[in-house]
Amino acid sequence: MVTTLTADAARRMTLHSNGKWAPGAIAIHLEHLSAGYGRTIALKELTASIEAGQRVALVGPNGAGKSTLFKAIVGLLTPFGGQILINGQAAHEARKAAAYVPQFEDVDWDFPVSVMDVVVMGMARQVGWLRLPDASHRQTAFHALERVGLSEYANRQIGELSGGQKRRAFIARALAQGATILLLDEPFGGVDAIAQHTLFDILDDLRHDHVTVLLATHDLNLISTHFDALFILNKRKIAYGRPEEVFTPPIMAEAFGSQMAVWQTNGQVIMVTDQHS
Repeated sequence: MVTTLTADAARRMTLHSNGKWAPGAIAIHLEHLSAGYGRTIALKELTASIEAGQRVALVGPNGAGKSTLFKAIVGLLTPFGGQILINGQAAHEARKAAAYVPQFEDVDWDFPVSVMDVVVMGMARQVGWLRLPDASHRQTAFHALERVGLSEYANRQIGELSGGQKRRAFIARALAQGATILLLDEPFGGVDAIAQHTLFDILDDLRHDHVTVLLATHDLNLISTHFDALFILNKRKIAYGRPEEVFTPPIMAEAFGSQMAVWQTNGQVIMVTDQHS
């Protein structure tokens, strides 16, 4: 189910006594959100709500504002206007619930840190400033690495891992910090089919803990079968809904414009972008 509600309604969402969100609870609510860099507007008047526990694909061309949206949610970018609620609270009060895994060209893989160090770095709030992690922090990190199948690589230098393993390490980092919302920016870029399948297995496992996943991707082959909802974006919201409702040639053409070609042949529709087929 895809829901849109007012900021007041989102703020009223409450926890059950066992700490689990009620069915239909909203993990992320955007209300007339606008953001950008300097005087350049990258996102304009976004309003949408993402249910807790859903896996949502964020789809749009290069420059559509996908990374900008992630940075605004986790506080790396101050919005021009509008509101972001996380689990019904103002974003600045609840950002520890959301973890951002950036595109991997933004990471220095030669930095001399181990896989364990990378995961522990995600626990800065728990460790405290100017303090060293203790055995309990490292145990939490190790359990997170176990969950993504990387415990045997804990002492490896992070740059020695394969592309898929690096992505799993950063998911472990997010889990170690206690995040219930994962913002994954192009996690499938440059990984093979086996690594992609492994990542989806991990995301499937996280459903049992009602972890919400907002995942940016250019891969149109994945979005109709692996996601509960699609958020189609090109600086503004083009559409948001179940794949069968919004993954249509007219909507995708509106999002990608001249960057997309559409063919209909033998009763099938083929959509190809100049970024990914």
